[in-house]
Amino acid sequence: MSQPAAEKRVIVYDTTLRDGMQGEGMSLSAEEKVRVAHALDRLGVDLIEAGFPASNPKEEELFALLADERFEHAEIAAFGMTRRRDTRASDDPALRLLAECFAPVCTLVGKTWKLHLEKVTQVDPQENLRMISESVAFLVEQGKRVIYDAEHFFDAWGDDPDYALRCLRAAVEAGAECVTLCDTNGATLPPAVAAATARVVAELGEHVTVGIHTHDDAGCGVANSLVAVEAGARLVQGTINGYGERCGNANLTTIIPNLQLKMGFACVEADKLARLTEIAHLIDEICNVTPNPNQPYVGKNAFAHKGGMHIAGVSRDARTFEHIDPALVGADRRLLVSELAGKGTIKARADESGIEIDEDAAARVIARVKELEHRGYHFEAADGSLDLLILKETGRYEPLFRLESWRVISEKRADGRVETEATIKLWVDGERYVRTAEGNGPVNALDRALRAAIGERYPHLRDIELVNFKVRILDETKGTGAVTRVLIDASDGVDTWGAIGVSENIIEASWEALVDSLEAGMLPSRREHTRARAVADARR
Repeated sequence: MSQPAAEKRVIVYDTTLRDGMQGEGMSLSAEEKVRVAHALDRLGVDLIEAGFPASNPKEEELFALLADERFEHAEIAAFGMTRRRDTRASDDPALRLLAECFAPVCTLVGKTWKLHLEKVTQVDPQENLRMISESVAFLVEQGKRVIYDAEHFFDAWGDDPDYALRCLRAAVEAGAECVTLCDTNGATLPPAVAAATARVVAELGEHVTVGIHTHDDAGCGVANSLVAVEAGARLVQGTINGYGERCGNANLTTIIPNLQLKMGFACVEADKLARLTEIAHLIDEICNVTPNPNQPYVGKNAFAHKGGMHIAGVSRDARTFEHIDPALVGADRRLLVSELAGKGTIKARADESGIEIDEDAAARVIARVKELEHRGYHFEAADGSLDLLILKETGRYEPLFRLESWRVISEKRADGRVETEATIKLWVDGERYVRTAEGNGPVNALDRALRAAIGERYPHLRDIELVNFKVRILDETKGTGAVTRVLIDASDGVDTWGAIGVSENIIEASWEALVDSLEAGMLPSRREHTRARAVADARR
């Protein structure tokens, strides 16, 4: 495959490990940051900004670990600031740490906006220019490649564009290989970003790469990055999933596919782009963040279709209601079923799950879905329960067991401990099983007792875990007597599915969802799908 022309290549610079960690609640250990770095490398990111070397014990540990790691593609960038005022660059301790660290690339941030010179650094404009020039020159002399981040560039541009350009020139003339225009406050709108970037590219583009670094405070982080590239920027900084301070940084999981699939710029290889969804969710997991289901490209709902007309169109030609092929970013198409669905929706879902269904059965499923959703069920969030419902209406449903009874006892003791015990009596192939188990609550106790009873008959149950449990009261005016909806998400480590239960008794609703989650996980079509994905992941 031929390489793209240089003018169509965009360098992807990830700052998740530094700027992303400034978001509220974000905190990773050094080992977790190494895991994130390897995930970014698998995505094909060019530069990974690891943070300030030795700014604290955790960062010192991180740089020590990264020095021994090997990456297939990515390079590590260390981050720092221009020298202190009235200090020689070679005598500045922070700059010396940058010079001595293993990272081949150093990113320096410096002041550009006169408001900051007056209120923050309290230096005159000429001294600031010297701070930029001397800091860049020192690191270049030490053999480092230097990227200069012009902090608050667009605010400075609006205040004094001549001085903003002089700051960039100081870095370029000192040997910086890239100058990055930073919308640090995230307040600039796309037309202003485009105009300023085009002017900088016209002035300096022959001598240096121009980069863009935006925040999302005005909701324009991604848009500002795209228009900057369109205006000539060829390095884009951002974070995975848009992590960052305040409203977050520009979201690379949106920027990369937009640049590559919509605008014709080369960012990462196609096979690496196909890992985008997987890696976005993996990094969410490492960061202990719940994935945003409505995130473009990688969100659970990015390619989810609910309206009957939409599903019919997608079934005939996906281009009717999908802007790209989901597979290009490693995403899955989801067909959501609700009381709004038609027979085409049910047939499409059945086909997706490997279930044969005729017109009459599809009509019966639709009628049953409408009846159950009127009672409080919500099959859009319970694809596992929907598969079981389709099987029941087609006469192909085979239960794992026949229930005789279950009983749950919870006891709170004087010392504050709560003990919960569940007993289950059931039949499998004419044989009766009675099992009792303790748990940290009624659902956990029932789950343990059920697995104890049938686990030997169905070994695959060992692979299935409950990964989410949600309860909703459907009519709050009835207080504790209200109908309860329980949603359970289960996973076998590869695939994830939802199950639902509805009852005035919360334990009964939980039992119904629990049984559906296990039975759905045991369906042959899902187990085959899981095996196929596991083989594909192993090959990758």
